[in-house]
Amino acid sequence: MTASLILASASEIRAQLLRNAAVEIDTQPARIDEDTIRASLEAEGASPRDLADALAEFKARKISEKNPGHLVLGCDQVAELGGAVLSKPRDKDEGIAQLTAMSGKTHRLLSAAVLYEDGKPLWRHVGFVRLRMRDLSPGYVESYVVRNWNSIRHAVGAYKLEEEGVRLFAKIDGDYFNVLGLPLTELLSYLILRGDLDI
Repeated sequence: MTASLILASASEIRAQLLRNAAVEIDTQPARIDEDTIRASLEAEGASPRDLADALAEFKARKISEKNPGHLVLGCDQVAELGGAVLSKPRDKDEGIAQLTAMSGKTHRLLSAAVLYEDGKPLWRHVGFVRLRMRDLSPGYVESYVVRNWNSIRHAVGAYKLEEEGVRLFAKIDGDYFNVLGLPLTELLSYLILRGDLDI
């Protein structure tokens, strides 16, 4: 890679996906007040897509301003059910409530990525996946949340598809990388087009 890429995220999964694709990265998690930004955007009527994109951009811009000459990747993911945005659950009860609301229904995961350089946006993409959840029994939902809380408390929608959460779903339409929170194929295509990656 001819330019140094900084991932403005603490996500181990995103970092591992990039490293697995032989992209050299450093990580510098962006500390932003996501709750305040999200509330402000929602009050303005922002769509779930625009919300994910804006949060990814806030992260990329913040780290880019501190690191001139580097490419900075900001990412964010939101879950959307019937027009409502689901966030990371604050506690087990909220996790149970989210999964109960999604039971037997289809929701969308939107994964936004924004690339910055020298404080300016270069590229952005929002990928989405449609997920059909099985009809879940209340007992299973509660036991799932209790058993997996340490992991799923950091996940929008209170599940991780790469873990036991895969059992929750009857059908998934879309790119698996978007489920993991990174539109990886589109990002790699852009970096190859720019000449940052060989192919």
